[in-house]
Amino acid sequence: MARLVFVGASPLTVMTTRLVLQAGHEVVIIEENKDRIEALQQELDCGFVHGDGSRPSVLEEISPENTDFLFCLSSSDQDNIIAALVGRSLEIRRIVTRVEDPDFEPVCRRLGLEDTIIPDRHVAGSLADLVAGSERPLLAGALKGGVRFFTFIAGHEDARAACDLGLPEGCRVVAVTRGEESVIAEDDTEIRENDLVLLIVKMDSLENLKNRFEESTGE
Repeated sequence: MARLVFVGASPLTVMTTRLVLQAGHEVVIIEENKDRIEALQQELDCGFVHGDGSRPSVLEEISPENTDFLFCLSSSDQDNIIAALVGRSLEIRRIVTRVEDPDFEPVCRRLGLEDTIIPDRHVAGSLADLVAGSERPLLAGALKGGVRFFTFIAGHEDARAACDLGLPEGCRVVAVTRGEESVIAEDDTEIRENDLVLLIVKMDSLENLKNRFEESTGE
């Protein structure tokens, strides 16, 4: 059983909470609106904390050392980013940050907030795939046997052809996103500074890649 903490009692928080409670997980929701808390207490069998989840003193109340996931899902992108950074400083095991404005995505990447979601983009992509007659599986569930996806923001020193990145054996560049355009990568695909690069990697190479590309983006 995992312990999950949500910042902001948004509709996404409520929907996710219902699902994870059914699976037997422990949930705590942090919300500033006291009336919202009182209403949700009638339908959700979970804990509530009244306060601003982006403040260290509030997050310290939820026993960060015993928290497996922090989901920052409030209606404010800035508050979510701050809450995620505070959560990381408190060494919460895994943090998911929701942003609505795509301009904040590279900011989150540079801050080391790897699990960043843009809900409208994900839904829009799924709808477009549906119209095209294709199905898109969740990436996390598509890989088995010690392989996973890894993304990084290219730094100045990474501006080169994909085949010249010097990746560990068995790791490959899958796609490169520049602005609102993504391309499937070939060996000669040019990578530019600030591109979002998607790799498929072996699990035993993951830690080295994290260390390398966190350094390349100033982490």
